[in-house]
Order: sequence, then structure tokens, then C-alpha cells
Amino acid sequence: MQEYIVFGILVFALAFFIWGKFRYDIVAITCLLILVITGITPVDEAFYGFAHPAVITVAVILIVSAGLQNSGLIDLIGKWVVKLGDNLTLQVAVLCIIVSIASAFMNNVGALAVMMPVALHLAKKSGNSPSSLLMPIAFASLLGGMITLIGTPPNIIIANFRSKEMEGSFSMFDFAPVGMGVTVIGLLFIVFLGWRLIPKRISGNKKDENYFDIEDYITEIIVEQDSKLEGKPILEIQSISDGDIQVLNVIRSNYLMHAPDMNMVLRAGDIISIESDGDDLKKFLEKSKCTLVANKPKNQEEKEKKAIGSEEISIVEAVVMADAPISNQTAASLSMRNRFGVNLLAVSRQDKKIKKRLDHVKFKVGDVLLLQGNAEKINESLHSMGCLPLADRGFSIGKPKRIVVALSIFIASIALIITDILPVQISFTLAALAMVLTKTLDLKELYQKVDWPVIVLLGAMLPLGTALESSGGANTIANLMLEIGSSLPAEASLALFFVTTMLLSNVINNAATAVLMAPIALNIADGLEVSSDPFLMAIAVGASAAFLTPIGHQSNTLVMGPGGYAFKDYFKMGLPISILMIIAGIPLILFFWPL
Repeated sequence: MQEYIVFGILVFALAFFIWGKFRYDIVAITCLLILVITGITPVDEAFYGFAHPAVITVAVILIVSAGLQNSGLIDLIGKWVVKLGDNLTLQVAVLCIIVSIASAFMNNVGALAVMMPVALHLAKKSGNSPSSLLMPIAFASLLGGMITLIGTPPNIIIANFRSKEMEGSFSMFDFAPVGMGVTVIGLLFIVFLGWRLIPKRISGNKKDENYFDIEDYITEIIVEQDSKLEGKPILEIQSISDGDIQVLNVIRSNYLMHAPDMNMVLRAGDIISIESDGDDLKKFLEKSKCTLVANKPKNQEEKEKKAIGSEEISIVEAVVMADAPISNQTAASLSMRNRFGVNLLAVSRQDKKIKKRLDHVKFKVGDVLLLQGNAEKINESLHSMGCLPLADRGFSIGKPKRIVVALSIFIASIALIITDILPVQISFTLAALAMVLTKTLDLKELYQKVDWPVIVLLGAMLPLGTALESSGGANTIANLMLEIGSSLPAEASLALFFVTTMLLSNVINNAATAVLMAPIALNIADGLEVSSDPFLMAIAVGASAAFLTPIGHQSNTLVMGPGGYAFKDYFKMGLPISILMIIAGIPLILFFWPL
């Protein structure tokens, strides 16, 4: 009976992970509560997962990664990278190599995030399309994570799983022989062929002073008393603007008219939702004498405040990061102006049109926002919102002393792990403490840098993995896979397991994939009477090879908006590199970790 309940919970989890309506940590907690209520997981063991070494390790590695980023080391590299020439192949190569190396030793998304503005700057400087750079570096961050124990959560999970179920854990560089092999092969493909398969969704422009063009902005304007639009039909907007302006809807007396008749006569006070690029929007506002709704003062006092401080106002484009606090919220529900001190001027979401009122649009990961705020405080506002500015940040290089201190702490922690003096979770906890004590990382940033939804996901999903094993569910799935490959050699079973893991990681979180597949790996290995290590390594590579969809990994999602990618674009470069991972990964695993 317990086995059927566990299977039901597993199906429930997979369905909701794929659906994406609720965030994965909420789904994981729900699964944990069902396990406890049904008596499969004892009450006193319900939260043991949160004390698991894998969970602690992931949390402290995120903190240490933030310390390295704060030291100015990455910005120093970025300052050098922007000096590259206009050769796109060289740009892709250098960016991908840097991101993959950084991802081997720090959080994948963090490594990608600090190099995204560099890539966008390069694209503008050389006149290339940002789409040719962003997906390659996102994929490079996934590849680099395969190289070391700390490169990605799946590696940490299976290392701790091996330590618990077998004799000894995987060490720091046990993943390197296979990880380095697939990373080099993947990078060669991306650099010489892969980026050419990506559609140029956004065109670069050397003459453009902005660092990044938003192809389609959805914004709202208000018709003023002295506006050229007052008393004119909508169809005259094009002649007034001399640009590409598309009217989506008109709001009059709090009533929204979607796709209004082009002969509809506009009145003062009408709010018009329009779609336009940045240049056309600017020209239209100047010629029509209309006002952005976000700029419309509520009263005279606000007018005076705006006039006095107008020279301190700046506009910035920013992308919504993975697990940003504003994700799935609206400007209205957040009280964005009061809470963060910014005005939302426009939203760009490349995968679909936005037809709701601007202040009622739910922000999604990868959305690009046009924000207006105090020039001195806007970076702090973006940090609080969980957004990444898509511009050359000036590369504020940290003092050499900070870089040396951060690197020394990091190298010392790696040395303690390699020499088996301390386990990884203790060594990096010590490193995180050292980062704070040396002021490489501010104390107030300590908890902000932890990806709490992933921590909750891991802590809540680990009991499900245990229940899958203890109830016999893992054995049942393993037997089914063995039966499918009964007439095939053990190597074929490994290949089938690898492909299954890889496909699963494209629709659910890679950490959840590792948790679910680890007990199945042991049962398959037992059934074949072979070593379980190659199956665990198959999880390490397969769970990180989420190249087919934008939802498979946070890195893929993060570049979707700024790169202007459609869902199908990931498949164009992702399918060939996934096939390469299978062709190269399985022989490498079998060579270094024989059955």
C-alpha cells in the first residue's frame, strides 16, 4: 500500500513540477506533508532532510560564491573580456570558457549572471545579436557545473547518497574526468557550430547608445488636454509618431476596450496601452505630447518633488532573475513605487504578448523591465527586487586585497576537502564564515545570497527519495527498466538510464531529478550485479544536461527574455548538444567508472 501512495505522490510532484503553476518548493513541501500525514515518513523524521549534508553544502557554496563575486574578481575578468574584437566566434569562445570554469567552482546562475552584462556590452559594441551570445553562455554554465563536486547540486546529492549507501563519498575532482570530457566536447560544438543554429532574434547596432534594445515594449500612456491625440481617431497615431506604434487597448472611465476600433476618437484622460520599441516610443511621446502613466504625478506635491529631483532620475533595463522576490507578483500587488522607489515603465516578454494592464502583469523569470528611479539608489532597488541590470555596470573593480583574501579563503577550503581534513559541508561553512569575518561579504547579504527555494526543495524532497527506496518503489521502477533492457547488455541499460535522467531534468529541477533517480540507480546496479558508480555518474551528467527547454534550468530561463528566444530556439541548439552528451558521456563514464 505504501508503495502505491509513494507512486501517487511522485506522479503528483512530477505533474506540478511540469505544470509550473506553483513554485517547486511549495510542491515539495506539499509532498513532504502528504508523506507525514499518511505515516510513510515518521513525524520526528519529517525535517531531517533540512539537516542533510547536501542541503547544508548547497547553501554555504552559494554564500562563498557570493563572496567571490563581491571581491571584484569576476568584474576584473569582465573588464578584460570587453576588450575583445568584433569576431563573434572569439567572443563566444572566451565567454563560454570563462563561464564554464567559473561554474565549476561557484553557483551556475551566479556565474552566468555576472557575465550577462559583459555579453550584452560585447554584442552592442560589435553590432552582433545578443541572442548569439546568451544561450551559449547559459549552456556553458551547465557544462561547467559537471566538473567538480561543488559545481552543481546534483553532484553534491549523489556524493552524499553514495556516502550514506556505500563506502565513502565522491571526492572533489572525481567528477572531473567525465565532466571535463563532456564540457570540452560541448564547448567545441557551441563555439564552432552551435551558436550558428540560434536565430538572431535581436539585432545589434553599433551606433545605438543603449546597451540593449527591447524589441517589443508594452507600456501605457495618458492623453493630456493639450495632446495632439485629443479629438483624433486612433488611426492617426501612426502619422503623428512616424514610427511603429501598435495600439493594444484603450481604458476610458476605468473600462478597458481591447483592440478598439481604429476610428475611435480619443479624449483627454484616456489611457492607451501601446506596443513599441524604445526609440519609437521616445519619438512618439515627444511629438504627441502624451505622458507615460508611470510618470503621471498624483498631485501637485508629487509634481514639485519630481521637478526638483528630475535630474537625479535614471532609467534602466533589468531582467527578472530566478526566484526573484517579485516573481509571480504584479507592480500593483508589490506597491512597487512605495516599496522599491521605482516606476515600472514597460515590460518585455519575448515568448508571448502581454495584454493585461501594465500594473497587473505578473512578472516571470526572464522578463525584461524598463524601470525608472533615483540614480543613486536604483542598483540597491534592483538587488532587493532580484533583478539584474542589463548594461555595462562600469565594472567596479574590488581592491586587490579583497580579491586576494577571497581567493585565499576559497583555495584553502578546496585544499581542506582534497586532503580529506574536513568534509565539504564543514570546509565551506568555515569558508562562508571567513568571508563574513574578513568583510568580503556583508553580514546583511549572508542570507540574501542563499537560494532558499532550492534549499526548501532539497530538504523536502530528500524524504520522498528515502520513501521511494524504503517502500520498494525504487526497486519496482528499476525492475521495469531492467525488464525493458533484459535482452540488452548492461551498457545499454546505463544508456537508457542516462537518457531518462536527461529528459526528466528538462522538465523538472535538476536537484529533484537527482534525488528521485539516485535510489533507482542503486536498484538497477544491484539487479545487473554491477557497480553503481557509473549509474550515479550518469545522474551527475544527465541531470545537468537540461539543454532542450527554457524551464529545465534557471540559467536557460534567465537568458530567455534578454536573448529574445522562443521556446523552440532551445531545441535547435539543445537537441544536437544533448545527442553529443549521450554519444560522449556514456563511453567516458564506462571508461573511467567501469561496470
